[in-house]
Amino acid sequence: MDTKDTISVLNDLIETSKDGEKGFMECAEDLRDPQLKSTMSQRARDCATAAAELQQLVRSMGGEPETSTSMAGDMHRRWVDLKAMITGKDDEAILNECERGEDVAVKSYRKALEKDLPAEVRLVVERQYQGVLRNHDQVKALRDAARAHS
Repeated sequence: MDTKDTISVLNDLIETSKDGEKGFMECAEDLRDPQLKSTMSQRARDCATAAAELQQLVRSMGGEPETSTSMAGDMHRRWVDLKAMITGKDDEAILNECERGEDVAVKSYRKALEKDLPAEVRLVVERQYQGVLRNHDQVKALRDAARAHS
């Protein structure tokens, strides 16, 4: 895989991380439970850290790192906002949408790991992928707990 292709893959993951950061921040704002708010705020900070790490990798390869969210992520958040206006914003529904966003992140990282990435890039992407899986599993468990209480 040449450097240009590697930078493209990393920039896609930066968009994914930026989407996660923004999505988790919006979830934190909308959730009622203070513990859930705190957890989602921490996940947003984790996504921001991941994006910054990927941006630095792109710079080290001589590329111009992505700095914004994706169009698909923006559209998903608008859909969630519209749906929330219609159905109300209960914690379970918010966590449901948060998990859906994490499903997209898992797919994005899996797709990146299918590529022939340079070893040092693969290490970073694999480590971040483990974090994405943890986020997904945690959000799913929180959603399931909220569902059990409703």
